[in-house]
Amino acid sequence: MNSGYITALAALGGAALGGLTSFATSWNTLRTQMKAQRSANSKSIRQKLYKAFIEGAAKTYGDALIHDKLEITGLIDLHALVSRMRVMSSQPVIESAVKVVKVITDTYSQPNTTPEEMQAMISNGSVDVLRSFSEACREEFEQGLQI
Repeated sequence: MNSGYITALAALGGAALGGLTSFATSWNTLRTQMKAQRSANSKSIRQKLYKAFIEGAAKTYGDALIHDKLEITGLIDLHALVSRMRVMSSQPVIESAVKVVKVITDTYSQPNTTPEEMQAMISNGSVDVLRSFSEACREEFEQGLQI
């Protein structure tokens, strides 16, 4: 074989290998960037979802403490948020959210809370029904859950 052909084939092989390497590097970089973007979007969506749940649960629990009549709209909203969590959250977060909704529902069947009872609940911390939910959310974010 002519040495010119060998040189030409070596040059073409080198160019092909260089192009393939460049393509692989670019593809891997893009894939990593897209994964990071998906992770950031997922975290942002879950943060908004958890914020809405915490705000809704706090309002509905406050209503349950001072009223006997079931506030169905607030409970429906909470159930809808829990259902959304089932799609994108970890099991501990979902279980904590379900417990919060159960506590709120059970509170409606109890007698209204007096101001003195409310003050005692605040003092002993029993008014904070969202603590375990908040802790589960924080742990999920610290673990870097990928959904």
